[in-house]
Amino acid sequence: MGKAAEAFRTISEVAEELDVQKHVLRFWEARFPQVRPMKRGGGRRYYRPEDMELLRGIRHLLHAEGYTIKGVQKILREQGIDQVKQHGRAPSARGLQPDARALPANVPAIGGANAQGRGPVAVPPARRGGSRSRSSTIEHLATVEAAIKELEQCRAILLESLGKTAPVRVPRRARAVGA
Repeated sequence: MGKAAEAFRTISEVAEELDVQKHVLRFWEARFPQVRPMKRGGGRRYYRPEDMELLRGIRHLLHAEGYTIKGVQKILREQGIDQVKQHGRAPSARGLQPDARALPANVPAIGGANAQGRGPVAVPPARRGGSRSRSSTIEHLATVEAAIKELEQCRAILLESLGKTAPVRVPRRARAVGA
């Protein structure tokens, strides 16, 4: 039986609901003074419903939209808490995948190509406690290998522009899945 929407939540409950680690929530408290859970004896944190809304918005901006900590701080400072809370109420913040056609050109669709149509984009990590199927692990591994290859190409281009030659590097082979 779940808690009522207006009930206070512990840090463990919040971490589970938002699918982040507890230390991440503590870190966000340090970086975002707007997040102020109530603290009881022994320093135990209790998050109010409005804290949950704000945390959902912060999580969405950081994880789904790709903002940096400073970027979210700027939104909080310039546009206010309510704007960040609204991001937490967006369909993609509730676990629904956004339609890739509806995304702006600079926001990559998960699992697709980046805005220029080249290379992979970040794939969200598997949920804690869940097991990843062999096929999704292989797909994830292929995505990571493609990202490494693209980064190596970028490095070679940067070194070339500086007049240096990129050292010949033999790529590491990933350990076989299930071995």
